[in-house]
Amino acid sequence: MKAYDPISLEVYRHRFEGIAEEMGTALKRAAFSPNIKERLDYSCALFDAEGKLVAQAAHIPVHLGAMSESVQAAQERVGTWSPGDVVVLNDPYLGGTHLPDLTMISPVFDDVARSPLFFVATRAHHSDVGGMSPGSLPLSNEIFQEGIILPPVRLVSKGLINQDLLDVILRNVRTPGERKGDLSAQMAANDVGTSRLHELIRSFGAAEVADYARHLQQYSENRMRSMIDGWPDGEGSFEDDLDLIVDGVAARKVIRVKVTVGGETVDFNFEGSSLSGPHAYNAVLAITQSACYYVVRCLSSDDIPVNDGCFRPVSVRAPEGSIVNAGPPSAVAAGNVETSQRIVDAVLGAMAVLLPDRIPAASQGTMNNVTMGQATAGGSDPYVYYETIAGGIGASPDVDGLDCVHVHMTNTMNTPIEAFENAYPILITEYARRIGTGGKGAHRGGDGVIREYEFLEPTRVTMQSTRRTSTPWGLQGGCDGAPGLNTRISSEGKRTHLPAQFSETFFRGERLRVETPGGGGWGPSTGNYES
Repeated sequence: MKAYDPISLEVYRHRFEGIAEEMGTALKRAAFSPNIKERLDYSCALFDAEGKLVAQAAHIPVHLGAMSESVQAAQERVGTWSPGDVVVLNDPYLGGTHLPDLTMISPVFDDVARSPLFFVATRAHHSDVGGMSPGSLPLSNEIFQEGIILPPVRLVSKGLINQDLLDVILRNVRTPGERKGDLSAQMAANDVGTSRLHELIRSFGAAEVADYARHLQQYSENRMRSMIDGWPDGEGSFEDDLDLIVDGVAARKVIRVKVTVGGETVDFNFEGSSLSGPHAYNAVLAITQSACYYVVRCLSSDDIPVNDGCFRPVSVRAPEGSIVNAGPPSAVAAGNVETSQRIVDAVLGAMAVLLPDRIPAASQGTMNNVTMGQATAGGSDPYVYYETIAGGIGASPDVDGLDCVHVHMTNTMNTPIEAFENAYPILITEYARRIGTGGKGAHRGGDGVIREYEFLEPTRVTMQSTRRTSTPWGLQGGCDGAPGLNTRISSEGKRTHLPAQFSETFFRGERLRVETPGGGGWGPSTGNYES
């Protein structure tokens, strides 16, 4: 590998990142479902010949450490690659995260190479991939209840779509037209990525482009090691819990972590965390890694390129069979979207022991996942919708927490009410700031959100949420944020409390009211959140 020119290194960084961002723009413009085209629930990235991350656009943090696992799993399973191939997968135990996240991977060749020089990949959350409830985030106790499972398999071979495989996928989902459109959008985004990398290779040569990818990874590793070396050596431990309903009974599942900083490296050890179990909140190891990488990334300088080198000084250890390193056939639908948030909370709590003047209080700690779909035949055209709902950010040592935003492992947008109501037989009757729910402190936590839906026809609604019993903790003497609240309101106005996780049919005129948690406060205060 030749020595690099620093100016060229920066130019290549932005070339690679620009390709990933352009892939995302193409995916957004071509997608059919609101979850992708409006909420931007997707990620796009470039990888080297070994499947190691070269560049990822600033999309979804929970995908940060997981997409490399997908590419490497595809390399192991597919064998020989050809130009024009596209591999699809969603198997959480073969490089995926949870089943709604479909990943597409394409190889990049030059005019003479017989093996791929790079790979491009897109990952998008599809609103339905089958399973026992609309939206594919069911109250499951094994993965087979969550939807169709796809190991790494060619959807496109040498430019030709495998129609038989596509037919099988579409036959197993509730909204095949929308799924076909979103799958086509991902393939189009991959085409953009492969085309742009081809142009780069033709202009500067395969050797130079590959060398600068490796230089960028090494540069990021060096910068990250230098940053970690500036942290005080030592250990910090913390535990947090998930408030779950398992077999109709409240259950506390613990996530325990010990962070050890020594020289240029940091280790995250999850020994003592709860075992996996018959619920949807089990997380595969890639999710736990992504959460740890995210926290390290938040503590690093913005000018360090995000790639495989960033995370070489970081080790993550989690006991096999635990809730943070589950194995098949454990259900994992909510591990990606809920357990990941609690892992971040636990890691930040442990890091606060080592870096007390840099770590914020806990944010809302949940994505408030709502899936809904047609409950009976004879209504509108079949539909399925999925969204997450924002909440409060935890206060920091020098600033109040933000109100009403998506936090940590999600980076999605709000679906505009006009787009939502135009697409589905559902009204949004209230969408507001949940005033006074941020924890008090020297700096207050951000407030949560109120979002209320009115259903115009029978609709099956499933919700996966947490922080309904436990509260987002304050830090350094700050007070906790308010917990969330789920409420069913009848057409006559009668209110019924709903648990953190539920799956129920709502009838015409009934409403679902979701009140999301506030963030914790930072620093001493005299009172708690206002009810």
